[in-house]
Amino acid sequence: MTPLLRQVLSQVNGPDPRLNEIVSALVTHLHAFVEEVRPTEREWLAGLDFLIETGQMCTPERNEFILLSDMLGLTTAVDDVNHVGPKNMTPSSVEGPFHSPAPQRELGAWISFGPERERGVPTVVHGRVLDCDGTPLAGAQVDLWQANDTGLYDTQDDTQDSGNLRGLFTTDADGRYCFRTIRPSSYPVPTDGTGGRLLHAIGRHPMRPAHLHYRVTAAGYRPLTTHVFLAGDPYLGSDAAYAVKDELICHPRERTQGWEMAGPYEEIEFDLNLVPLHWKEGQ
Repeated sequence: MTPLLRQVLSQVNGPDPRLNEIVSALVTHLHAFVEEVRPTEREWLAGLDFLIETGQMCTPERNEFILLSDMLGLTTAVDDVNHVGPKNMTPSSVEGPFHSPAPQRELGAWISFGPERERGVPTVVHGRVLDCDGTPLAGAQVDLWQANDTGLYDTQDDTQDSGNLRGLFTTDADGRYCFRTIRPSSYPVPTDGTGGRLLHAIGRHPMRPAHLHYRVTAAGYRPLTTHVFLAGDPYLGSDAAYAVKDELICHPRERTQGWEMAGPYEEIEFDLNLVPLHWKEGQ
């Protein structure tokens, strides 16, 4: 430990022990980084300017810091250490920067109302919300959001009304949810900001595989934020956000009738197993 680091750490002495622990560890790692990399003053200032620009890009509809965290695998790393549980639980995954409040909808309703409805592949998505023993959870809230067939969310696209391709559903007595939509597509994360510039600089593509976002809540259970990814997508092995987990990959099935659909469609079935709030490792 250098004399400078020792001096800095000696003055981290606030009233919150956990905050002191976090700040001390962060300072220690940052000083070690400087010792290892030995950045020039010009490089250090460029890094600070990069962070300033990132903050200036943030709006209520877009958080560039979340995007950076996703692109560096940090969001998934934090997610992994915070969401351990039984082997049969549904794994969590990153929220991403595009969540916003969804309109309440009836089970079976369409969530697609924009021009993508005419272009995209009609899709029925359904499943059950269960506990880790397989007991259905009635009254669970299932919050869904997705991009359209061109890879844009409503907050990015003037041709979509607010709330398009979003829905908040309440499971029935058997824990079931269902809705109708269009097949999501793979898409690039925004590349017009600092996140995109960093991806380009380190030689990475910006693509995310096709997916649906879920946020599920039920009384007495740990909230779950996760994805459903579509099998066969070429970017499953190189997701820009490092969010793909094998248990979250689903195989859409081609159907010709059912679910009050007017013609051929795809069906995605996905059950979600929630962990009790007070679960402890070893139970």
